Amino acid sequence: MIVAQLSPRLGPALSSSSLIKTVRFTQVIRGKNGTAANRKTGARSKSFSKGYRSPLLKRLGRHYSAAASSTAEYDKRNYASNLSEYNTVVGSLIAQRRHFLLREVYDDMMLDGVQPSRETFYSLIVGTLKGARLSDAFFFRDQMKAMGLLPDVSLYNFLISTCGKCKNSDQAVQILEEMKINEVKPNGQTYVCLLNACAAAGRLDRVYAIVRDMTAAGAGLNKFCYAGLIAAHMNKKPLSDDTAKRIIELVEQSKGWSSVESSNYNAENVMMGISEEELFNLPTADYAHRRGAFIIKPLTVYHAAFHACAELRNVEAIQTLLEMLKKDGNSPDVFITMQVMRCYLHSGDIDSGLKIFEEYMKSGKISGIELYTTLVEGAMVGYTPKGMQLAQDTLVMMGSRNLSLGLRQGNDLLLMAAGEKTGGYTTANYIWDLMRARKFTPSLQAVEAYYNGLKEREIPEDDPRLLEVSRIYDNLRVRFGGGRTYFLYRTTPFRMRTQPQRGVGTEGVT
Repeated sequence: MIVAQLSPRLGPALSSSSLIKTVRFTQVIRGKNGTAANRKTGARSKSFSKGYRSPLLKRLGRHYSAAASSTAEYDKRNYASNLSEYNTVVGSLIAQRRHFLLREVYDDMMLDGVQPSRETFYSLIVGTLKGARLSDAFFFRDQMKAMGLLPDVSLYNFLISTCGKCKNSDQAVQILEEMKINEVKPNGQTYVCLLNACAAAGRLDRVYAIVRDMTAAGAGLNKFCYAGLIAAHMNKKPLSDDTAKRIIELVEQSKGWSSVESSNYNAENVMMGISEEELFNLPTADYAHRRGAFIIKPLTVYHAAFHACAELRNVEAIQTLLEMLKKDGNSPDVFITMQVMRCYLHSGDIDSGLKIFEEYMKSGKISGIELYTTLVEGAMVGYTPKGMQLAQDTLVMMGSRNLSLGLRQGNDLLLMAAGEKTGGYTTANYIWDLMRARKFTPSLQAVEAYYNGLKEREIPEDDPRLLEVSRIYDNLRVRFGGGRTYFLYRTTPFRMRTQPQRGVGTEGVT
């Protein structure tokens, strides 16, 4: 069954094109069973079917609809038919970080007449949190309420956290008001989520108002609250002259917090695979599940402080924090080392950044590919000949040590390297080749920047590299770029999108 392919535990993950083939199926190919589904889904299904019968869509997929009109074809290509199977699909999409498909799967549930459970909505809203898709989160909340399922405090916490990830503190405050209206009692996590949501938006006034409310209620500040306070100072616009000083003061103040004051990590978060770092939108969220000493959990406040000072490019503050860390009897973990490197490299001190990297690698401590990518990205700041050469040498070193770029890392580095205006463009070309060797298709933004960089150079029109990049760029614009072509793509049912248009390949279709 196709569901087995979708589940990471039951089988290999689907490719991008295969996933599209299994995500959207309409009643047109359902035969006799589709009639009952039409009656269940009402006006929405009718309008969808009516749209399919329009002359435009008939021309786009006449040959495909004829081949897929039988019930046997539907049974062969159907990826879920009951609640359990749909829950498996949702979980698999979240694990594959394909959060943009959750809304499509939910639409298919409605077309199939499958009633989502509370657990289904839990998974859907967690997926929107991980993918930072705020509009989808509110859509699922509204659908849940329309079905008579009132969100509980954990779901409201997820919604507030999603607002923070999208830097929308106004919506986060409105969710708290909605909780009061619906008589859902906030817990300690709710206020920490709200504090960090306001901090992400740089609303220092709201952050301190929440702190006052918490202290007035007799609740102590834990390490996540101090991390939020540091983030609020960093994100505040405009920055004040004493921002770095305030950050260091907060680190000193945080030493009085007790582990007893830490927030209760409830069972729902554990089951949904959400760490406290992710729930509170801390800079270590992407590394919270890493094993070993990649991040040392008790150093949460230091993590926030080092990250903030690296963003501020304040070398003096970084050095002060290193002295404080040493005085406390601690040594930098991988995350802190990355932030120290970033601070030096982004300040233009390539030699010091490289020295930190080399000393850490010689120490024999646990490392990760992130250390290499931090060095590559920082070396490219300013696009100096020395920095670009260091970036390329580091990428070659990674290959010699069997370290491969992931899709997200490759996207970030390609986008950075594509900004080089002078020089031979060798670093950008090398990153592109590394990604294509692993059959990765970069994001539209990265491909567009790389394509424009190639066009600015004296490259023949029939150059194989330019032709490949141009073809992928055109396909990505069809998928994500907007305009009339994008409208035609989005109004075409998923099952018809699997047929390549004339002269257009399938790269970039996800």
